Amino acid sequence: MLATRRTFAALALCLPVLAGTTACSKRAPESSAAPAGDPAAAVESSPADDESITNTQEAGVDEGGIIKTHGDHLVVLRRGRLFSIDLGGDRLAPLSAIDVPPVRGHNAWYDEMLVHGDSIVVVGYSYEQSATEIGLFRIDAAGSLSRVDTYFLRSNDYYSSRNYASRLVGDKLVFYMPHYVGAQIDADNLPAVRGLGRRDDWSRVVAHSEIVPSIGTANDTLHTLVTCDLGKPEGGCTGRGILGGQGRTFYVSGDAVYVWTSSGVSDANMVGSALYRLPLDGAPMGALHVQGTPIDQFSFKQAKDGELHVALAMSGSGDAMWGAEQAHGDLGMVSISPLAFAKWGARVASREYVDLPEPSGAGTLQNRFVGDTLLYGHGSGWSYANAGSGTVHAHHVDGEFPDTDLGLAHTVDRLEPLGNNGLVVGGDGNALHFSSLDLGERPFVGGHFALEGASPGELRSHGFFFKPDRDGSGMLGLPVRPDGIPGYAHLYEGSAAVLYLNVHDLQFSTLGMLAADPRASQDDSCVASCVDWYGNARPVFYKGRVFALLGYELVEADIKGGSMIERRRLDVSSLIRGTKLRRAQ
Repeated sequence: MLATRRTFAALALCLPVLAGTTACSKRAPESSAAPAGDPAAAVESSPADDESITNTQEAGVDEGGIIKTHGDHLVVLRRGRLFSIDLGGDRLAPLSAIDVPPVRGHNAWYDEMLVHGDSIVVVGYSYEQSATEIGLFRIDAAGSLSRVDTYFLRSNDYYSSRNYASRLVGDKLVFYMPHYVGAQIDADNLPAVRGLGRRDDWSRVVAHSEIVPSIGTANDTLHTLVTCDLGKPEGGCTGRGILGGQGRTFYVSGDAVYVWTSSGVSDANMVGSALYRLPLDGAPMGALHVQGTPIDQFSFKQAKDGELHVALAMSGSGDAMWGAEQAHGDLGMVSISPLAFAKWGARVASREYVDLPEPSGAGTLQNRFVGDTLLYGHGSGWSYANAGSGTVHAHHVDGEFPDTDLGLAHTVDRLEPLGNNGLVVGGDGNALHFSSLDLGERPFVGGHFALEGASPGELRSHGFFFKPDRDGSGMLGLPVRPDGIPGYAHLYEGSAAVLYLNVHDLQFSTLGMLAADPRASQDDSCVASCVDWYGNARPVFYKGRVFALLGYELVEADIKGGSMIERRRLDVSSLIRGTKLRRAQ
């Protein structure tokens, strides 16, 4: 019943370039906006050498985002273009820019980027080709960008309102793609790959005989997982297809990929759900009958001993578009031993499920594991900030300590770890609130900070970052907007500011804000991916320096005497408009 690994005939020829071998494209690389560096000087940059600037769910599991590092370079993905920035020494300088679309007028959205060595992978969805689009680019030692090639993987729109479609674990690159097949699978709806300019020349990713049959009651969607071993020059890529329902949630731990499928409709019992585990070391896949559906990817946590904990709702469709925003019904949690996956199609025993109380308040559910504690509550999400107070519920996964309801002066719009402790961010209709949580035997609210007249500037998990110090203290950054602006504003409006707070003993103190320049032009002649689906603002802490990405602007600040002082800013759109670096006065 297990899917046989199948190498991508076409894609595998090209993707080994990511591991440092020669490119598959026979045409010369496309020139970038800056002069190319000396090819002889190009060196491979190990991912381990680059400090992570992405707020990932799991340590060591990178997620496709809009800003990444490459040695002393920053790489930014914005509105269909890649930009590189020089941070070497004490510099802040534009280097290179390149269009992501392979041809002019190409209709696609590009929102995820990963960097491995000297290669950049851009993941998007092409509505023109009805396929996931993989753009391969190279960044050399001088920071110059060039195109390698473009590939299309036939799939449905993979976008999620919360999750990301790509992960990088060491040398393992993982993509997730759903593909609706209906009642019958035929050659035209099997996952397939093709190169640029070969509209009808599709090579199958997964053959009909290699598809894993559904163990659940729904089987109208093919869940495709593509894994590329970038550490093996000839390893190429493999694909696995799993039949299941339209509801799905995709989670990657340090050693395995999990896909939870469900019918995606309201079902009092949700007995048709299934959970699949694909080890990254190539060991056999496992499958289990389960009940309920996860709220989103943050509903998952694989413990150090391999035990998997999953928070559940009785109705929802997981990561499927807007599915997390519609999760409701009775709540619960299931704990699954890694040994349970040894028997294909076994049913998780009812004793492994526990009921969880519904938190007070209304709105979209937010949840996250911080260590051994599951936190969850209601927030405003993509809408306007809800007025009033809320509650965050804390549940210890081992059941050793009693559950705790923690009353807050605000709703629950964001849950984040602060080292071993927790953070809740939310609004009350008048201010943006930060509440720190001590997650000991009896959790309690440790500290509180409110920014009057503000609301969240980003909904994506990557919009936040906490940079810890050795003593457990640290600094956090979060994009903010004026109060009264709904969560969906980041799709169409430029960024407002990034707020920075110092955290010590769970208490907050204000460092300051880095704000976007209202005089900055928004006319970038965008022709592709002109909606910031994954946001446009990020706090960036890199090698002792502090930055804020605000649309096209990268602002640097110094911290002196407990206050933030803007030092200088760069508008990377200068690479497409010819303007100059402007320093703060």
